[in-house]
Amino acid sequence: MPGPDQTDELMRIEVGRPENAPGAAQRARRPVINSIEQDHQRFRQIVRGKIRKDLRKFLSRGDIIGREGRRFVSIPIHDIDIPTFRYGDNSGGVGMGEGDEGQGSGQGPGQGGEAEGKHVLEVDVTMEELADILAEELELPRIKPRGQHKITTIKDKYTGIRPEGPAALRHFKRTYREALKRQMMLGTYDPDDPMIVPIKRDLRFRSWNEVKKPQSNAAIIYMMDVSGSMGEEQKEIVRLEAFWIDTWLRRNYEGIDSRYIVHDVRAAEVDKKTFFSIREDGGTRISSAYVLARDLLKQHYSRDEWNVYLFHFSDGDNSSEADNRDCVKVIDRELLPNCNMFGYCQVASAYGSGNFINVLREAFPGGAPDADGPRVIVSKVNDRADIHDSLRTFFKGGR
Repeated sequence: MPGPDQTDELMRIEVGRPENAPGAAQRARRPVINSIEQDHQRFRQIVRGKIRKDLRKFLSRGDIIGREGRRFVSIPIHDIDIPTFRYGDNSGGVGMGEGDEGQGSGQGPGQGGEAEGKHVLEVDVTMEELADILAEELELPRIKPRGQHKITTIKDKYTGIRPEGPAALRHFKRTYREALKRQMMLGTYDPDDPMIVPIKRDLRFRSWNEVKKPQSNAAIIYMMDVSGSMGEEQKEIVRLEAFWIDTWLRRNYEGIDSRYIVHDVRAAEVDKKTFFSIREDGGTRISSAYVLARDLLKQHYSRDEWNVYLFHFSDGDNSSEADNRDCVKVIDRELLPNCNMFGYCQVASAYGSGNFINVLREAFPGGAPDADGPRVIVSKVNDRADIHDSLRTFFKGGR
């Protein structure tokens, strides 16, 4: 990066001449820019409408997760016409001479069909916009962080201008202004041949201070039964629902920390990739996952600093009635006092008993409500189409 001594060569600026003034050109371009912006906004509204119309289908599509980028998701949209050129009357032009009409019956082998193709347009949608569409269609209220669950972060904020600093923080407009003032005071500014040449004493740089900013944060702990009764389709449903849970909560909180627990008769914390791919053949003891979640909360997520969300996915099969009672005890005494909500999603399986959802309903009638509504929320997903209703069940209370 060039140093201050090279400024004379880099910052020669001509001003004052009408042909160099940008105002007229900007005014001429402004109607065109406004028109383009209006067309773009109309197009975005059409896209949002298509996504909302087919939201239940989009929620169940695994390829959307595969298209996920850092901030964007590429979504295929059907039934949006591809723009076409509109031609005028070309009568009397090229190609009007004598000749035989081409054969277009399409009877030969390899001939194209006559049916019109379906147009598929892939549109990049931000994760924030996707979450807003989800909220509009499911009528989800914004989540209000509970209590004093805020972490204070330190950020740099530019607060002023100073005559010294690193080249990376050089303020171009202030430097130019100082050079112009100096040349006008010395009488060296020539309006017929305007050229502003900053020197070292004209340089101005941004200054900054460290600012403490409160930031609402949330921790999500996902738990899943990976015993033999949870097949590939059940795990795919869990993967889809977890993706949309993540999308909605990230829209409501500035910081999200996600943790993953798998269990059969034992529980273990794993990374995200392992969470959605591992499969075991053993039995099921659900309390092992709840005890591990309790330990994570104690070690890493103070109730005074974090909004905590717990989600457990299972086919409802558990090892014994005794373990069912242990699960209820851990939820009631250890998890609920330290989380915003406990969500249980039961995924239908041909091999699972499906009884655990009834255990929770009996143990926590009405969802063990407090002033903000139910804290234990259960949903049942028989197939991918039910993800839509499951998400609404979890978040319609705005916890």
